[in-house]
Amino acid sequence: MSRALKYPAPRGLVVLLSLIASLCGPCMIPVRAQSASAPQTVQLGAGMHVITAEVAATDSARSRGLMYRKELPPNHGMLFVFEQANVQCFWMRNTVLPLSIAFIQEDGIISNIDDMQPMTDTSHCSSAPVRYVLEMEQGWFAKRGLQAGKKITGLR
Repeated sequence: MSRALKYPAPRGLVVLLSLIASLCGPCMIPVRAQSASAPQTVQLGAGMHVITAEVAATDSARSRGLMYRKELPPNHGMLFVFEQANVQCFWMRNTVLPLSIAFIQEDGIISNIDDMQPMTDTSHCSSAPVRYVLEMEQGWFAKRGLQAGKKITGLR
């Protein structure tokens, strides 16, 4: 059931709004489209430290990763989520930020951590089958005393 306005809008306002809509209509982005394109994030725990991580759970998101990013906010990173545990290898092609990478087993235990140099094709691989990989600003894990054997919480 639709409702009619009790008091119609002034004719000039209707004309003005119609004109604006006709000029800007194609350039307007619906709110749903904006929220759908916003990256999904998750809060992770590393001991007493909280991490806000963008989730890369599709092939295209995992392929793009943090390429072309010029900065990463403090305590932010990217969590790569895989369907099943396997040995995973990463490189830094088109990635300008120096990163540290933690390879995380299905139970949240870090199998190994490596530092990666920007704009290189050097492979950095997990030492065991992992389901998760977490990239952070280079040195983030070391500065907090996090190493292989420590647990990351909040994984899905």
